[in-house]
Amino acid sequence: MQDLQTLRAFVTVAREGSVSRAAERLHLTQPAVSLKLKQFQAGLGLTLFQRRPQGLELSADGRALLPAAEKALAAMAAFEQNARALHSTLRGRLKIGTIVDPEFIRLGAFLRRLVERAPQLETELHHGMSGTVLEWVRRGELDVGFFLAPPGEGPGVAEIAHCELTHFDYHVIAPAGWGSRLAGADWPRLATLPWITTPEESAHHRLLHGVLDPLGIVPNGVAQVDQEACMLDLVRAGVGLSLARDALAMAERQERGLVVAEGVRLPCALSFVWRRDRGEEAVITEALEVLTGVWGALAP
Repeated sequence: MQDLQTLRAFVTVAREGSVSRAAERLHLTQPAVSLKLKQFQAGLGLTLFQRRPQGLELSADGRALLPAAEKALAAMAAFEQNARALHSTLRGRLKIGTIVDPEFIRLGAFLRRLVERAPQLETELHHGMSGTVLEWVRRGELDVGFFLAPPGEGPGVAEIAHCELTHFDYHVIAPAGWGSRLAGADWPRLATLPWITTPEESAHHRLLHGVLDPLGIVPNGVAQVDQEACMLDLVRAGVGLSLARDALAMAERQERGLVVAEGVRLPCALSFVWRRDRGEEAVITEALEVLTGVWGALAP
């Protein structure tokens, strides 16, 4: 069994055709290189070089063994590189809280880039309402998550840090044919109409009550749901009003004839949240860097 330094001496002398030049490349003395070659050949019982006036030349046996020696060195170099890479490769599991629909939060692009940069990192997704995800992160049940709140407000929890990714508006949407009922309506008038409400943990609830509570009024709730898809189905069925993200509201108006209240909108921000005391953890800083890159690269 030959050691790697001896293999390197053999390959380097074969390439250089000279012990002296090989010694310079290997940062060894000429006698040291010559001794290694002698021991190498003796151990194999083969003559690997022939002396010529121009220097050393590989014998037939030497030419036959050179490719295998080069392959062995390349394999060891790759092994060492992979071993070094493992010192900086993220491992473990990242638990992520998701909300609304995957396309809106750009979940696919986020996970694809995260896997490319940290292939040893496993992700685990948990879907919920905005406030539920926040609570899971606060309790340490999730590592990071998405959250909705008015711009600049953030989660409003001291132990939670956040990064705003984008701003958008919520609109009031109503069933097709309700245009006359919504014409010129202000919030007190809108609150008297039938509403499809949501639990306190949802962003819809917090946004709507953020407007109505200071006015001392409550929405006329006729049904409560905890999923956006159910909410839209009930509006389409003529049950009542709801809130919808701007792009979704415009699409529903164009494709299904739903009514969008004019001049009424609630600003909102999509944020990424994590526990403040875990902000220096490698998996969280990596996730934040990847996600902000995704939004920076894709934002209009």
